[in-house]
Amino acid sequence: MIAAVLVLFLTHTALAVRTPTISWITKEQIVDIGSSVQLECSVQYSVDYPVLWIKKGSDETQDLPISSGPTLILREPRYSLRHDTGSSTYILQIKDLQESDGGEYLCQVLISRTNRVTATVNLLVRRPPYILDNSTRTVVVSDGDSVKLECYAGGVPTPSISWRRENNAILPTGGSIFKGNILMIPSVRKEDRGTYYCIADNGVSRGDRRNINVEVQFAPVVEATRPRVYQAMQYDMDLECHVEAYPPAAIVWIFRQESIVNNRDYRVSQFTTADEFTDTTLRVITIEQNQFGNYTCRATNKLGQSSATVTLIESAVPNIRYPGLLTRSSGAATAGAAFPSSSCDRCCYWCWWCWCALLVLVVSSAGVL
Repeated sequence: MIAAVLVLFLTHTALAVRTPTISWITKEQIVDIGSSVQLECSVQYSVDYPVLWIKKGSDETQDLPISSGPTLILREPRYSLRHDTGSSTYILQIKDLQESDGGEYLCQVLISRTNRVTATVNLLVRRPPYILDNSTRTVVVSDGDSVKLECYAGGVPTPSISWRRENNAILPTGGSIFKGNILMIPSVRKEDRGTYYCIADNGVSRGDRRNINVEVQFAPVVEATRPRVYQAMQYDMDLECHVEAYPPAAIVWIFRQESIVNNRDYRVSQFTTADEFTDTTLRVITIEQNQFGNYTCRATNKLGQSSATVTLIESAVPNIRYPGLLTRSSGAATAGAAFPSSSCDRCCYWCWWCWCALLVLVVSSAGVL
């Protein structure tokens, strides 16, 4: 009998001095901004000890006490606390979650000033990605320079960054997609110019994108559309060049070491098709013998100079097939044929055609006979 009483006494004493424990705490929570979350912490042997909910700060001095036992300490309408006495569970509920609510939450049993039992739960408040202002916007470089494009984004979880080019063109690094915050182009070429897309994605919403314009300055590249053209005397003819340059180039036509300007013998026109492309046309009007020869189309900008040569060659037969010729007298466009400028020449022109037609008839008749 005495032994039984002793066992009961020792058991009661052991229970009385058992250390409080945290038997269960909510696992990591990943939720969206504006939603609600419930954090639960179950404890044992804590009747005589306060149980706290604390939001952990950057250091211990920044920790934010939320509740003690069944009582809220933090006066915040979005927070509420419930104590389930049956399971000894402390339930913290947060409504209308904000990005600032994310972080580490501590469930803590305070045994003494230096003795605490703690369990933690991470709360991740998801936020759609957004491109940060320290990302590249526009770069202007010269051909051959090194280019560094940077893109950084905020959001929860941390967004991943990828790069694309307009129309899914091949990147200077190869392929159509590059992943990483920094896109390096060791030696940029004029073909690398254009719009680059920095895309931030973290699986929340549609992500974010920034357009980054890469402008590459380069010396002119000049190409003669038709290096050799043929025309008869007293007819007009167009000489054409295609110029690619950035910054835009100053373009001149040169014949026998002299720059050509608009006058009764020549007409120069330019048509810009894009920021870097220009088509220039030199119209030689009512060609005379001394106008046959080599014409130079020269383009110059601050990075250099380039030229191409178009040779105008005399033809015994008028070139009547190239479109867009203008008569010198009226300036009206012709549809696929070139006419002489003077009335006398036009008469000769039709006589020539009549003579050709008559010759064909004679030859045909001879063949029949």
